[in-house]
Amino acid sequence: MNVEQLIKEKKGTIVDVRSYEEFQSAHAVDSINIPLQEITNRIDDLKSMKMPLLLCCASGNRSGMAERFLAQSGIECVNAGSWLDVNYIQSQNN
Repeated sequence: MNVEQLIKEKKGTIVDVRSYEEFQSAHAVDSINIPLQEITNRIDDLKSMKMPLLLCCASGNRSGMAERFLAQSGIECVNAGSWLDVNYIQSQNN
């Protein structure tokens, strides 16, 4: 899956896996916050979202961990890296 294309075409759901505090300080447009430590308890919520899930965080490390776990759980997802990169791609599309 081409992350940039998915973001530009507004396909899927952007899920920011940073902490609630980090998310509140700034985040990508239209993203939702499910902190990494809550991912395992929110599988049903995640499965009900528009796929694929575009996972982001501060640097791509936590979203990479979330991607590995969710992919093993059969959820269509991709590591979109930093929320700043996601936000930049979104801004180029407007």
